[in-house]
Amino acid sequence: MDETVKPLRVPPQISIYADKHNIFHLVQSMLTRLLIDQPEDPINYLISVLQRSSVDVPRVLLLGPPSVGKHTMGWVLEGIPQTRLQALSLQQAGVLPEHVVLLAAPDDVLLERSRGKLVDPLTGDVYHQTFIWPDDDMVAQRLEEGHRPSETQLLAELQRYCCEVTGLSSAYQHVLKIINADQPHADVYQQVLAFVRTRRRSRTPRILLLGPPGSGKSHQAKLLSAKYKMVDVCCGRLLRSVAAAGSTLGEEIQPYLDDGRPVPDSLVLQVLEERLSQLDCSCRGWILHGFPRDLQQARILQESQHQPNRVFFLELTDDVCLERLTLRATDPVSGQRFHAVSRPAPTSEVQNRLKIRPEDSTHTVTHTLSQYRTHTAALQTVYPGAGHIDADQDPHSVFEALESRLTTD
Repeated sequence: MDETVKPLRVPPQISIYADKHNIFHLVQSMLTRLLIDQPEDPINYLISVLQRSSVDVPRVLLLGPPSVGKHTMGWVLEGIPQTRLQALSLQQAGVLPEHVVLLAAPDDVLLERSRGKLVDPLTGDVYHQTFIWPDDDMVAQRLEEGHRPSETQLLAELQRYCCEVTGLSSAYQHVLKIINADQPHADVYQQVLAFVRTRRRSRTPRILLLGPPGSGKSHQAKLLSAKYKMVDVCCGRLLRSVAAAGSTLGEEIQPYLDDGRPVPDSLVLQVLEERLSQLDCSCRGWILHGFPRDLQQARILQESQHQPNRVFFLELTDDVCLERLTLRATDPVSGQRFHAVSRPAPTSEVQNRLKIRPEDSTHTVTHTLSQYRTHTAALQTVYPGAGHIDADQDPHSVFEALESRLTTD
């Protein structure tokens, strides 16, 4: 790690205050408006926005191919991003829309719409000879043929859009709705409006995943992080990373890792405090797993500045945990992990060189499970409102259950 590059850190007191009063949401809204409007005097612009009390407006992004009707809908941001890279750049800059609408229509419909485009020279409003005709006769009389690309140019733009639409959709999949634009303008508008009126939870997510070894906490944390852009905080991985960095704190932690002993709670809390206070966790939220493991650790976490606001227990029987963990092994040549039942080695040659990690031995897994069961009841008293998810199903179904609870609780 480059010691000259220090991660931005939000003091815990500020983080709690900001979350309570929705400050990060406010900052994101104001930054979005600045980037869109680009005023010459940004300070006075923001003052006027705050005085109008209009910061908390829907943050809507319109996507779609040329001539699909994005401009006709007339909302907050359209025309950018055009690529997944641009979308990620906007997200990193804090431009995080609450609703993303992707308007879709067949190419032949888009070509027809491009041919009949008309513009009101006084207002700049866009109309169409067939699809959108003004009710006011005076407006209709002054309409002019709008500037439009040639059919060759339009086809080229459509081709570029087709190459980018999958990446754009994946960048916004958690807030995306695809709407068929090949229908009357008023119907499209009503569907988009209904979607925009749906509420999006603005509270910064701080998710805690608990469960026995083998219940899939790490995998579900990866899925949540990938879709919702929250920070995946695995306590064990974080401790190893700090130790490898060679800091003073890391030097204190390393002997415990070398000997296989539990790292003292005081050191773990220092590491977690440092990581959860960084700007990415404060703004985007986090998913913590691997801590706490017992009642004392849970109480310490609750008394800290980083209490979770979503807690889930992934439920799994001991027999299934043992089957998942003790039957898996790693190929030292390729680094791939296999499982005797669910993903057997492809050849006998690979099978013969597989290695079982010490932590996956039957003795170790049984001991870890026993420890978890000893502390489960106590952990549940600390988190009485926690959700309980059946983890004895395929990972996608577990993720859907988690996602459902996240969006409805």
